[in-house]
Amino acid sequence: MSKMTVPFGTISIPPRARTLINEALDAKRVSCGRFVRQFEQGFAELLGVPHAVAVATGTDADALALALLHDYGATPESEVIIPSLSFVATGNAVLHARLTPKFVDIDRKTLNIDVSRIEEAVTERTKAIMPVHLMGKPAEMDTIMDIAARHGLTVVEDAAEAHGMLYKGRPAGSIGHLGAFSLYVAHIISTIEGGVITCRSEEHAEILISLRSHGRACSCPSCVLSTTQTYCPKRFKDGQDIRFTFPRVGYSCKMNELEAAVGLANIDAYEDIVNTRYANLKYVLDRFDRFAPFLSTISEEPWEKIGPHAIPVVVNEAASFTRDELAAYLEQNGVETRTLFASMPTQCPGFAYLGHRPGEFPVAEYMGKNGLHIGCHHDLGIAEMEYFLHLLEKFLTARQS
Repeated sequence: MSKMTVPFGTISIPPRARTLINEALDAKRVSCGRFVRQFEQGFAELLGVPHAVAVATGTDADALALALLHDYGATPESEVIIPSLSFVATGNAVLHARLTPKFVDIDRKTLNIDVSRIEEAVTERTKAIMPVHLMGKPAEMDTIMDIAARHGLTVVEDAAEAHGMLYKGRPAGSIGHLGAFSLYVAHIISTIEGGVITCRSEEHAEILISLRSHGRACSCPSCVLSTTQTYCPKRFKDGQDIRFTFPRVGYSCKMNELEAAVGLANIDAYEDIVNTRYANLKYVLDRFDRFAPFLSTISEEPWEKIGPHAIPVVVNEAASFTRDELAAYLEQNGVETRTLFASMPTQCPGFAYLGHRPGEFPVAEYMGKNGLHIGCHHDLGIAEMEYFLHLLEKFLTARQS
């Protein structure tokens, strides 16, 4: 088989995005305005939820979804239970929200938080659980929601990689109390940079709108000043300008009109994008068992549909080679790779001050040393997926013979 190029990610910028971008530039209205609101409405409709609030990044989405807990009595000592394995943004967001991360090891089969370990991590300081649908593989949400209900906890789905995911017929971001998505360049719905928070509560949506703009008193879903530059009858109240009244500590992380223009065009193309990516993912997953016991990946259960973000590969104990050796071989043959993240509390030096020690999260630590992932995006097809499988077979034949 001749050498191919299999890049990790791509982005769609359809013609409509260029039209909307030019429209915004011509109007000189490029900050958070009507395109952002249209994007929020379109995203909420896609997931079947009442509210979506757009922000600047996926990390901001996680952070603001957690920061609203301060309106309900949270303090910096309040804990948020999160999986120990994730992209570092998950842990960073807890700290950005002025809360304390409580790490739980993962399930090796799913790469997601080990639900059997969650309840033992709950303390009187626990306020929330933030499961991550890693690689678009659904976390065990029914169990998580039951635990949360018993202990009065808020559930925030970190759905950064879970566009297109279904868990028992429900999309990511519609199962917990809130969902947080990344709209980064390599994701299914992209705004180049960006994030969006989904929720069912109107009160939560109003707090999030305030938080993304410095915590100001404004909380209307669509601001007439930003969208039409007309008079706002709500602006002056009790002798104060609510645009300069700040009832909570906030952030500065609004989405802008140019990013929303790309997002709107991606929503239009969503079905085609997700279907192509899913076909690529399933082609590999359905043919991966032949690499056992040396390599493994995730599997799709009858009650779920994996969001086709990327394809994880784990180098198992039976292998005579390392993750880095496999990655080097793939890269040399045109297949871009990424590591399968790391155990945040024990393999990311930035979290060392929290006092965790190697060995506390053995499954996450194994993945941090032995896992990688590759792209399955919509600029690729079955030919590229077959090429990737061919390379794995060729590598194993040479190394395990």
